[in-house]
Amino acid sequence: MTYDAIIIGGSFAGLSAALQLARARRSILIIDDGLRRNRFAAHSHGFLTQDGRPPSEIIASARSQLMRYDAVDWLDARAEMARRADKDEFHVIVKGESERVARRLILSTGVTDILPQLPGLKERWGRTVFHCPYCHGYELERGKIAVLATSSLSMHHALMLPDWGETTLLLNGSFEPDAGQLYQLAQRGVTVERCGIERLDGGDEQVDVILNDGRILKMDGLFTLPKTVIPVAFARQLGCTLDEGPLGNYLYTDATKATTVNGVFACGDVARAAGSVAMAVGDGAMAGVAAHRSLLFG
Repeated sequence: MTYDAIIIGGSFAGLSAALQLARARRSILIIDDGLRRNRFAAHSHGFLTQDGRPPSEIIASARSQLMRYDAVDWLDARAEMARRADKDEFHVIVKGESERVARRLILSTGVTDILPQLPGLKERWGRTVFHCPYCHGYELERGKIAVLATSSLSMHHALMLPDWGETTLLLNGSFEPDAGQLYQLAQRGVTVERCGIERLDGGDEQVDVILNDGRILKMDGLFTLPKTVIPVAFARQLGCTLDEGPLGNYLYTDATKATTVNGVFACGDVARAAGSVAMAVGDGAMAGVAAHRSLLFG
């Protein structure tokens, strides 16, 4: 069978793209390995009508609604390779499955976060350690917030977060703010801590920052900037152009979420320098509509 579109990645962006195509009565296949980026977070925020709901519940509800459309197929599997067979045909190699074929391809694979190597951080990721203030800052109730610096880019975090609480920038040897940066931090009321960090500790409601000199900073939450990695194999196999963001590469797309390869679209975190659930859903809607129009007029 040749589908109108195959969507690789069944999280927020992929499901949103699929819904547009399903409602256009186009045959689609979603291939998903179940590894959502926000699977570590207990609650999702900032998405209209779903604020505070567990992300797994949002996904389950969206999938249930989508599968009511007759032309939608779902495959719980890992896509390993994608290639263009001719002008209007793409082949996708799926682990443990037969090859799947479609006229259009939508990449919504998401990204993998590469966390700072600090003992105790990984275990608290999505619980008391976060990267997005808009997603998790409000719930800290204007409490004490730490920013774990990974480079000078962490200045952006440190200058933002005082809107959500009393902020301390933990340099941990990653960089030294210059005079201008120190002035900016002071203007925002940010405390600068230069002592190195031994580890993170604490329960579900608090994160304890254990410093090398024995002090313990008790924080309501900690923010940091992980590097992000996309599955570049698909980009290389298909010939898609990459863009370089401050924290990692992502797939270049135009305003309609079309990549540089005709017939291939990309949406969600894999196709933007920064994202959220709401942005991913918007991206997916645009990608789905654009893929449909390309089937009509491309």
